[in-house]
Amino acid sequence: MTTASKGQVSGVSARLADPGYQAFLALRTVFAVAPILFGLDKFTNLLTDWPQYLAPWIDGILPGTAQQGMYVVGVIEVIAGIAVAVAPRYGAWLVAAWLAGIIVNLLTLSGFYDVALRDFGLMVAAIALARLAVVYTGPARVSG
Repeated sequence: MTTASKGQVSGVSARLADPGYQAFLALRTVFAVAPILFGLDKFTNLLTDWPQYLAPWIDGILPGTAQQGMYVVGVIEVIAGIAVAVAPRYGAWLVAAWLAGIIVNLLTLSGFYDVALRDFGLMVAAIALARLAVVYTGPARVSG
């Protein structure tokens, strides 16, 4: 092993030992995988009957059925998960904004306040990921 490769290995080990980087990796993994899985489930309804979580006023402004609306939601969630995997600095903000919309939907849909509170916690975690990504993904590239 060359001196340069030993330095790279110790640099990787040091980074993996950093608790902040560990938190970043955990959040990045969860916010990449979970939206993709939940998004795909909008097409199968294996986990739950997703249309039941759509507030009537939103269903009323969407074209088509509630299930067709869930297909659109599923596509957006898959895109958000991919965005977190590829560019967590920006994808995490997309997930946080999406969760804010879900919270509004749930707060206007009587009976799902517990789920709204859970999603608020997830939104805060997505914001934490966005902030950690500033440190652990390097400086933003500005072309020009």
